[in-house]
Amino acid sequence: MRSLTVRIVSAALLAAASSPAMAQNLLHPMFQDHAVLQRGRPIPVYGDATQGSVVTVSLGGATARATAGADGHWQASLPAMPAGGPYTLTASADGRSEHAQDVMIGDVFLCAGQSNMQFPVESADNAREEIADADHPDLRALTIPMHASPSPLTRFADPVNWQVVSPETVGALSASCYFFVRDLANHTHAPVGMVIAAWGGSRLRAWTGEPALRAADQYGHALDLLDQYRSDAQAAERGWDATWEAWWHGLGIPGGEPWQPSYDASTWKVAPKALGPWALWTGSSPDGFVGQMWLRTEVTLTAAQAKQAATLDLGAVNEEDESWVNGNGVGGTSGARDARHVIPDGVLHAGINTIVTNIFCSWRYCGLNGPPETRAIRFADGSSVPLSQPWRYAEMPAQDIAPQLPWGPAHGVSVIRNGMISPIGGYAFKAALWYQGESDIHYAPHYQAGLTAMMADWRRSFDASLPFVIVQLPDFGPRPTHPTNSAFADIREAQRRAAIADPKADYIVTIDIGDPDSIHPTHKQAVGARLASAVRRLAFGEPTATGPRPAGATRDGNAIEMRFADVADRLLSYSGSPTAFELCGASDASCRFVDAHISSSDTVTIDATQFTGRATRIRYCWGDSPICTVTDGSKLPASPFEVPIRPGG
Repeated sequence: MRSLTVRIVSAALLAAASSPAMAQNLLHPMFQDHAVLQRGRPIPVYGDATQGSVVTVSLGGATARATAGADGHWQASLPAMPAGGPYTLTASADGRSEHAQDVMIGDVFLCAGQSNMQFPVESADNAREEIADADHPDLRALTIPMHASPSPLTRFADPVNWQVVSPETVGALSASCYFFVRDLANHTHAPVGMVIAAWGGSRLRAWTGEPALRAADQYGHALDLLDQYRSDAQAAERGWDATWEAWWHGLGIPGGEPWQPSYDASTWKVAPKALGPWALWTGSSPDGFVGQMWLRTEVTLTAAQAKQAATLDLGAVNEEDESWVNGNGVGGTSGARDARHVIPDGVLHAGINTIVTNIFCSWRYCGLNGPPETRAIRFADGSSVPLSQPWRYAEMPAQDIAPQLPWGPAHGVSVIRNGMISPIGGYAFKAALWYQGESDIHYAPHYQAGLTAMMADWRRSFDASLPFVIVQLPDFGPRPTHPTNSAFADIREAQRRAAIADPKADYIVTIDIGDPDSIHPTHKQAVGARLASAVRRLAFGEPTATGPRPAGATRDGNAIEMRFADVADRLLSYSGSPTAFELCGASDASCRFVDAHISSSDTVTIDATQFTGRATRIRYCWGDSPICTVTDGSKLPASPFEVPIRPGG
């Protein structure tokens, strides 16, 4: 779900990465040896040069010219070309030339998301055989290093390069993306390029630009704080402290403010002296409890120490913290290997000082994980006092999830968009593939609108008609034995609805190829094959199978007829009659499993008298890891869904 490699670009680095004066190359880094350029449409080529310079670009006998603007940026457009190569791409200006060799013309795809898109070939099923067989000179990959930025970048903060897919290079590539391009190339017989931008544990909002989030009326206050952070980080930190505390007050939990020295924490449990992942304190797995955890300790200082400028150092924090010293907020960190907080003047005093932190963690190895000596109050004169007194802790209810740091690298607003997508520039893509959602399970009501906003945002950067294929979340978590609420099911439904509402989007179902015991299923070959089928359908116009999809439910007397669209041949059900259908009234507590039978090639019929009262909704394949039996001649699973029941005609 997440990675410990976290970077937030500094103001100095931001200026360097964005400034044409600092650019060393005429060609943007996307245009390097072994690149793949999109066939069948004009080819944008761009880079930086001295203001007013005339840049000449050539490729395979075609030539174009452009003039560098006031910001030094130039962009030319070469004519559309068919699949082929290799070619040499050349840019010349001011008496110097740059060349990108072994350039192919084919189809290019942007593969993005969180850890299941990041998941490498070397960890997938049959990895040894897959790696040994990966001799594909016409398949190329460019992986964008993880980088977060408070402002949009025009250049990558870290080097990038195109690689030819081979046994030496394929192991570290995204498994879902690689298996997709491999399968697709077997049908198109053209070179394929994959640009991989993935960040484990990232939220949707981190991938969406600020204007798009504001237009969608999402996270406005967080965006305001991020904007302030760019010019006055300390003021933004104070604003964040106030925001976090206001959230806590809104919960209405009795007992007062846990960050205050006067708060009675005597009932809190005592943590092991070494701390570390809190799930291991009771001998459980590294997953254990995730959510919000309070941690509290004390440190005794002399008067001389209390007068010095000081920093609270919590060491490695997984995943986000909000911290206080003597009841005063000192800000938050996200994914920090060395979580340091500047303590304002006058906050420390001689005697006992209270240190409180609240940690949010969405995955595993949660807590204060550094060695004990990394946790201390550090003073301006180089001395320090360790935080060696016992720590007490208290779990928060699972449903209470605090707001997350706006400039945090994985959960912040727009920061991954700024640091990893914006630097791509206007590169031409055939389609984008999106595999994300696990980190948004606490925010499912906002997901459909957020995904719609993100797709529109990326289309403004790349192509107004850019197709998107969304990977619906696989099964993960407990098998439901009775109807239940499920945040994973809510995200799947949001993904389905976002896709069907967008004529340039589609989705694939993976509810049958996940792993209830692992959020990272290893059968990525099946994901790749389904993505290839969807792209052939959406981007190439081929009539490929989808699996049955809900077309609507109607009431006919005591019968409810659930009709499916996109059925290959006819509906089928594994192991007898269809299972996993539910009828629901207005409340989720009213949902009940019901018997169903296939009544025609595209219809499942349910006896409505099985439900007490009047059912208004029908759900199928709902839950974290439901057992879903409906399929069709394609052997692909029917899509999970929730739809209203309408009166019959």
